[in-house]
Amino acid sequence: MKSLAGAVALMLGILAPTITAAPPATLAQRDLLTPLEGRQDAAGLPSCNTPSNRACWTTGFDINTDYELKTPTTNVTRKYTLVLTEATNWKGPDGFVKERVMLVNSPTIFADWGDNLEITVINNLQTNGTSIHWHGLRQLNNNLNDGVNGVTECPIPPKGGKKLYRFRAVQYGTTWYHSHFSAQYGNGVVGGIQINGPASLPYDIDLGVFPITDWYNLTADQLVLYTQNNGPPFSDNVLFNGTAVHPFTGEGKYANVTLTPGKRHRLRLINTSVENHFQVSLVNHTMTIIAADLVPVNALTVDSLFLGVGQRYDVTIDASRTPGNYWFNVTYGGSNLCGGSNNKFPAAIFHYAGAPGGLPTDPGVAPVDHNCLDNMDLTPVVKRSVPANSFVKKPENTLDVHLDTTGTPLFVWKVNGSAINIDWNNPVDDYVMKGNLSFPTADNIVEVDAADQWTYWLIENDPEAVISLPHPMHLHGHDFLVLGKSPVSPPGAQVAYTFDPSTDLARLVGTNPVRRDVTMLPAKGWLLLAFKTDNPGAWLLHCHIAWHVSGGLSVVFLERASDLRAQLNGAAAAADKAEFERVCAAWRDYYPANDPFHKVDSGLKQRFVEVSEWLIR
Repeated sequence: MKSLAGAVALMLGILAPTITAAPPATLAQRDLLTPLEGRQDAAGLPSCNTPSNRACWTTGFDINTDYELKTPTTNVTRKYTLVLTEATNWKGPDGFVKERVMLVNSPTIFADWGDNLEITVINNLQTNGTSIHWHGLRQLNNNLNDGVNGVTECPIPPKGGKKLYRFRAVQYGTTWYHSHFSAQYGNGVVGGIQINGPASLPYDIDLGVFPITDWYNLTADQLVLYTQNNGPPFSDNVLFNGTAVHPFTGEGKYANVTLTPGKRHRLRLINTSVENHFQVSLVNHTMTIIAADLVPVNALTVDSLFLGVGQRYDVTIDASRTPGNYWFNVTYGGSNLCGGSNNKFPAAIFHYAGAPGGLPTDPGVAPVDHNCLDNMDLTPVVKRSVPANSFVKKPENTLDVHLDTTGTPLFVWKVNGSAINIDWNNPVDDYVMKGNLSFPTADNIVEVDAADQWTYWLIENDPEAVISLPHPMHLHGHDFLVLGKSPVSPPGAQVAYTFDPSTDLARLVGTNPVRRDVTMLPAKGWLLLAFKTDNPGAWLLHCHIAWHVSGGLSVVFLERASDLRAQLNGAAAAADKAEFERVCAAWRDYYPANDPFHKVDSGLKQRFVEVSEWLIR
């Protein structure tokens, strides 16, 4: 059995700063450990990206470069191999022995802006298929590598199945990868991605990725079955960079991040949870936001921030306080309608180098309640603008979210009257390649045919329901503009809003609004998004709460189907298409005839053991 620290790191795909990992497997990967300021650009000149000038990157590229139009050519290919395995009766970071976990062998994936990545995924799980989604990466003209089984590929079969993913880092910043096979990522199939590039604020030290996740004593599979007929339980704990202290036994350890006095540090926060949204704060310190998801923003200093499921924030922290130890706290807001934990005080420790160790003594004060809502004051560095006040609400641009409790299972999440339920054996892209656009209703296809046009989507969240919940909505293949949301209201108040043009057009912001790939849909409220149809593909829009997408809360935007078909059948995609067909053939040989567990949910975010009786409490 692997050591506790090593196993935690492997499970999360991310290594804490205090844990020593095995060296990168290849020379190319070892090169990634070179400090940014020690690098050279493509012309062999010293990098202009220095602690005093992070806005510069390399010749002709800086923080103001429109990364959707122009990407550096590095001629570098980063190769990784991710190996998925299972472990039973596994002692977790807080000492609790879990019935089953799924482990990933790799630490964080590193690349530079413009690099090519080739990532081989080997599935050594015993019964589960898998697919790996590279969260937030646009996959421009590269739909077959988006990693969504039942949409862009068949699952990779277990017991040695493998798939090669290829894509280019046309964006930069902080993100993560995770399984898109039912709720499998909740069992541990996740990891960080750090793509180095320019930044909107100078900093001295990059602390790297810092994932925060909810942690459950039950497996994700057990929880999917439970949440089909019950409200979600509180998480049993919260892990900070793969570690935590048990709230009742005291076993385990706090994550410990070292700050150098007088220096400015970059911290890359990622919420890799399946259900919990976090409010984070560092006692007696502020944080300055420099990126939201993979979108660089003008510096904005805050006392605390809300981190929805799937969201990422790059922040800077100045080590300008009295040297010592400070709590980095997670709290919950919104009357626990966007998560809660049995650990009443989840925290990590931020330690000033040179100061004595030990636990912090100042617990801090609870931050303002963010009410399960994003910060709408962010200003992207690279501007996008649309005529938001020209929006006209129509049935064809309105997506109604509804929780159906009239059947079995009890909780089924529907969008426009249908819950998604994909077919692992017949992905959407397979239909497109064959020229067959007669999709099953359960694929929840929304066809978008116009090319290079801004398309607007109004999402309304069950205003007539007895109770409505906030949802972190994530779009594949695009950033979206967040043009507006319903008025701020505590989710516990359950105030219903539908979009009313007479009052709500004035609420919309079309001039350089917030842009990201995950944003919160308010409880009983509305959300208006826009994205440009410049990336043909089958792109999922879904709630990132695992139980909700598992229960059907998703649609597939089929963007420019005829262009996508030409692309998939073209010479440039020949290798990826061959890989698609090889993996599908292997999966169809396995499922359903040789799989002991058949699909019991949407297939997108299930399975293998019954719910423990003690959970029903």
